[in-house]
Amino acid sequence: MRAGSTTRYAVGLYRVSTAEQGQSGLGLEAQQASVRAFVASQGWTLVSEHSDIASGKDDRRPGFQAALLKCRQLGAALVAARLDRITRRAHTLSQLLEDGVSIRAADMPGADDLMMRIYAAMAQKERELISARTKAALAAAKTRGTVLGGDRGYRPERGPEAGAAAVARRRAAERASYRLALEIERVRAYGVQSHAEMARVLTARGVPTPRGGRVWTHTTVARVLQRIPGSTTAACRGQVP
Repeated sequence: MRAGSTTRYAVGLYRVSTAEQGQSGLGLEAQQASVRAFVASQGWTLVSEHSDIASGKDDRRPGFQAALLKCRQLGAALVAARLDRITRRAHTLSQLLEDGVSIRAADMPGADDLMMRIYAAMAQKERELISARTKAALAAAKTRGTVLGGDRGYRPERGPEAGAAAVARRRAAERASYRLALEIERVRAYGVQSHAEMARVLTARGVPTPRGGRVWTHTTVARVLQRIPGSTTAACRGQVP
């Protein structure tokens, strides 16, 4: 807020990663509409808008830097349609928050600065783990002599049997439960203990519920943990996800 004023200012930031998206304006227009609707719902004043056609890993983007300057000048909040439209680097986000820049994402209207830190750290770690697992799997397949990419020409002689399909569904449900339990443990590793607070963080992160919903409740969290014996093991506690 500006000194002597109760008006809360906001600066919009939009980003697309390819020249085609930027030239068509579709990606930028959708982000702009989302940010403007969020700012209006908060009763804030949108004082400027900035955009970039660049990777989210490039923090030297001119639009990004101009938006930060305006935020610092006016004490405004930096608002984007999604958090990754601002940056894909967790340490950049953390530094901005340390510097006093208030950051908000239109797709997570209830998320405060603490939840932004948790979300960014988890998102970056998950990307690193996915990248490492993919590289390891490809290397192992190559060692076995598997030809990577393309159509192998295999076609099953008949469709799946009902019994096999049921087993596949059950196994998929079990894997989903374990995955969700790990998500909850990662949240707990940051000091979030109550089921209600865990539900808030999982909702803000956009993690789907077991039934594919978007909103978690303390009851949903409790049910997931009940399905997985030993989901609160010491090995999970205290580790940074």
